[in-house]
Amino acid sequence: MIDALPTLLLASLAAFGLAVLSAVAGFGGGVLLLPVFAALFGLRVAVPMLTLTQLSSNGSRVWLNRGELRGSLIGWFALGAVPCAVAGGLLLAHAPLAPLQRLLGAFLIGVVCWRRWQRRPRRPSDPAFAAVGAVSGLGSALLGSVGPLTAPFFLAVGLTRAAYVGTEAASALVMHVTKIGVYGAGALLTRQVLLYGIALTPATVLGAWVGRTVVGRISDRVFVLLVEVGLVAAGVLFLVGL
Repeated sequence: MIDALPTLLLASLAAFGLAVLSAVAGFGGGVLLLPVFAALFGLRVAVPMLTLTQLSSNGSRVWLNRGELRGSLIGWFALGAVPCAVAGGLLLAHAPLAPLQRLLGAFLIGVVCWRRWQRRPRRPSDPAFAAVGAVSGLGSALLGSVGPLTAPFFLAVGLTRAAYVGTEAASALVMHVTKIGVYGAGALLTRQVLLYGIALTPATVLGAWVGRTVVGRISDRVFVLLVEVGLVAAGVLFLVGL
């Protein structure tokens, strides 16, 4: 049994580092943080704990990039995400997670290959983000984080850097708030989950601030390349079941 203090320190370091990654690439922290939390606490505890951590991380990114948000995309995304996040939260205790993870991994890698082949991908309409939100809400409630799933769609409408990071974070925040309510109703928000979630908040807020200072110093081309590398890395992690 790992002592509480070393566990908290390890989790805080992981949360800080991956909050920096999320602030730079707009996603990725939750995908990589889930295996760490699962190893420390077990999957059923890790998913709601990760949601609490992402709540502070995404909230910080929204505030830091508040001047660049695309409200219409966030609204359409929420329309699909909220009901599906509720459904996914209720299914968490019984759903077979491994097949869904592998399917998502193959999809993410395929999306990057498609983007490279289709140099000028079709721009999705704003209402199409209701469907993106629906799939994301369900997957996020079951897997803790599917941030890479939304990345290709936000990139396809031309968002980069602060606009991309802030809009994606605001969309994710809608899902996380919904999931917190469902997890609470399902008795998944235990005392342990709440205490660790609160304790990890300073690390995620600090990581979001550090990442925000980095993202303003890179070009749009490098930014998109970083996102695509992150998509492939996340896809591989899902495929191998981490």
